[in-house]
Amino acid sequence: MVVSLTPLGDEQRPEHGFLMALKTEGIEPLMVTSGAMLDAIMADEMPDLALIDLGSMSAFEFTDCVRRSARLKLPTIALVPEGQVAEFDKGLGVDDFILSPPAPNELVARARRVLGTKKPPESGEVVRVGDLIINAANYEVSVQGSRANLRFKEYELLLLMASNPGRVYTRETLLNRIWGYDYLGGTRTVDVHIRRLRSKIEDADHSFIETVWNVGYRFRDTGLPS
Repeated sequence: MVVSLTPLGDEQRPEHGFLMALKTEGIEPLMVTSGAMLDAIMADEMPDLALIDLGSMSAFEFTDCVRRSARLKLPTIALVPEGQVAEFDKGLGVDDFILSPPAPNELVARARRVLGTKKPPESGEVVRVGDLIINAANYEVSVQGSRANLRFKEYELLLLMASNPGRVYTRETLLNRIWGYDYLGGTRTVDVHIRRLRSKIEDADHSFIETVWNVGYRFRDTGLPS
């Protein structure tokens, strides 16, 4: 889900390039131009990152959007027009800011830093389970040589469980570990992301995530009986 005020299909839109650069890297952005856009977010469709466009709103509206993003536990990057950089106060509560319109590569780098991607597992930078390869150094996931285009939360779920095969995680534990203890969404958020993750890495010949009924999920341990 990439949300913006204008359709992304219009190649002439200046924001198209940097939004799609984030999505290509598995980061789902929300281009915020009003507080109403934040109010409309469904818990199951929560983006990974809010890009708050200072150039499209007043200082009061900007502060309100930052406050609403914080309430949603949504990381934020402010897009600041060149003429407003000197007066911009990062102390307003955003996680970072960047000159608008941003260069796609710089925005991706800043987004990665803001999102605070987990460090690679202690066993190494690469997790291998059969045909599944998770490269924690560059955030890439592939199955049988084909790259899986995961959303950021899907990647975090996979890395957590694949680094601890056989361990059963309750929905509540996954929600707390990935989204945070005070996340407003319910455990259905976990089910939705697990379902999407399975659709991207599993098929008739590859099954990695097991449902433990009435409890939660575990990553298949090849040493366990099927």
